[in-house]
Amino acid sequence: MTDTLKPRDAREVEDAVRWALGNEKALEVTGSGSKRAIGRPSQTDLTLDLSGLSGVTLYEPEELVLSARAGTPLSEIEALLEQNGQELGFEPVDYSPVLGRARSEGTIGGAIAANLAGPRRIKAGAARDHFLGVHAVTGRGDTIKSGGRVVKNVTGYDLCKLLAGSWGTLAAMTDVTIKVLPKCETEATVIVSGLDDARAAQAMAAAMGSSCDVSAAAHLPDHVASAFDGLPKPEASTILRLEGFAPSVAHRKDQLAAAMKPFGVVTIVDEASSRALWRDVREVRPFASDGEAARPLWRISTAPTSGHVIAAQITPAAQMFYDWAGGLIWIAMPFADEPDAGAIRRAVAEAGGHATLIRAPASVRASVDVFEPQESGVAALSKRVKESFDPKGVLNPGRMWAGV
Repeated sequence: MTDTLKPRDAREVEDAVRWALGNEKALEVTGSGSKRAIGRPSQTDLTLDLSGLSGVTLYEPEELVLSARAGTPLSEIEALLEQNGQELGFEPVDYSPVLGRARSEGTIGGAIAANLAGPRRIKAGAARDHFLGVHAVTGRGDTIKSGGRVVKNVTGYDLCKLLAGSWGTLAAMTDVTIKVLPKCETEATVIVSGLDDARAAQAMAAAMGSSCDVSAAAHLPDHVASAFDGLPKPEASTILRLEGFAPSVAHRKDQLAAAMKPFGVVTIVDEASSRALWRDVREVRPFASDGEAARPLWRISTAPTSGHVIAAQITPAAQMFYDWAGGLIWIAMPFADEPDAGAIRRAVAEAGGHATLIRAPASVRASVDVFEPQESGVAALSKRVKESFDPKGVLNPGRMWAGV
């Protein structure tokens, strides 16, 4: 018997899950497999490959709504939206390069399941904030439907919010509906050079608190700056993106540049350089890898004012940069087999937030908490939710937490 089940439609997904239930088998739920190396090592018998469920099923540009089968490549969706002057508002981060895979291999179902969010997260939210409707098969073998094809949908229990970020542990999504947005006419980036991490946090806070409508803010310390395209010089750079209509961007970039002058030397880069720069931020370019045996990579989410405080407690040999105005820290540890999870967890516990081990060898991911450990009450609730959707542990058992 094959080790992979590859259904062609939603009915076959239901049949596969029911077969697994009847034969007491556990299934690893995947799409393209681009994020397969994130999470605890698989504890499953077979793979449920949803990449055969591909294709856009509905697209109404004038209504800003798109539906697609869960295995549809993100690149296909983004190309379609580009043709119509639209985009995914949550600007999903691309994990493929840091996991040693080709760029843009992810699927729309994977983006929702991982609740992806890129640099525009501080303005537009994450994938779950654009997730309108879903068809899915639970671990009970039942097909469920939630939400719809309208932006305002508040009837009943919001399963979309629950499934977003569940990493395939509750249900196998077969079709999703998302909100899309008009693509900005142009963009520009204001750069403040030479700031240390603490001063950069102050500059980003000032920019976000201004009337300039900043859509992304990041700080690139000098030890990683050379990895980013679009920077005038490979030096510590605090970068602030402005998007919108050309006259508005032209006005706001001058206004923002003036507001940033007290912090340091200010330069402005044009649309082409700005897009290249933020693409590298989205792809975590400094830490791109040839495989999961590379240095452990952490993703820490916290309050923007706490990012540099957490980073200061991590070993100086680590490399890092900040996104989300300082609220997201990417940290590459110095040694391939040592994630220093204890130091990371202590620093996050003191400042508040949560840390996820995005990249590490399987042996390491089996021995430490990959996702943020849950307090006892939350852990009990997570277990009850898992049991209500998947009482036999058929779907991705143990991927996020042991025993769940």
